[in-house]
Amino acid sequence: MQSVIQKIEEKYKKHDVVDVRSGDTVKVHQKIKEGNKERIQVFQGLVIRVDRKGSHTSRIVVRKIASGIGVEKSFLLHSPLVEKIEVTKRSKVRRNYLTYMRNRTGKSARLSSIDFDRNEVNTLKEAPAPVVEAKSETTEAPKE
Repeated sequence: MQSVIQKIEEKYKKHDVVDVRSGDTVKVHQKIKEGNKERIQVFQGLVIRVDRKGSHTSRIVVRKIASGIGVEKSFLLHSPLVEKIEVTKRSKVRRNYLTYMRNRTGKSARLSSIDFDRNEVNTLKEAPAPVVEAKSETTEAPKE
């Protein structure tokens, strides 16, 4: 039986979130609102942290080098502003929080990649259809 809080959290959860892990290189498509205009901005980088994976507040921290300066952005996976997350490369790592990548540049910042099925990881599974139990009203015919 779910508590009231879990029922409310479940309402705001997306059912089609990609399985993202530390060490993945991802493209995050984020909706940006400027005045009355909207556009999609793509942020591509290395996932250095994954927090609260099963929760509706799950988030990832993505790091990239822009013009020689390290830039980190945190994204809530279930946020309505995050349109799509696409995994482009999966690397072998042994930690959840890759802080050591902040100190590395050049060849030492490379991670060894592993083979994975890109289509399977990026294909979103449809949300299960809610099961609606209809009341079966059986009308008995009058017996004579």
